[in-house]
Amino acid sequence: MEEKKQERTVVHLELNGQHYYYGNLKALCEHWSKEDIGVTYNYLRNYGIEPERPFIGKMCIIRKGIIVTTSRVVTQKVAKDQ
Repeated sequence: MEEKKQERTVVHLELNGQHYYYGNLKALCEHWSKEDIGVTYNYLRNYGIEPERPFIGKMCIIRKGIIVTTSRVVTQKVAKDQ
């Protein structure tokens, strides 16, 4: 059996020395308000955060990266007729 590597996007928020991780930008902005992080979802979407282009604001830093994982190999058990 062969395992394939999967790449998943991760959005990293650095706020007040703490680090938080989200699966996408929308999830981050639904959890934090403009008052919390100093920026809105629409601004960040238009800014175009990329791994080489993080958002660096007065209140936070938001980075985008890739997590590489291996997929799980799922095997099926075949029921034996008795």
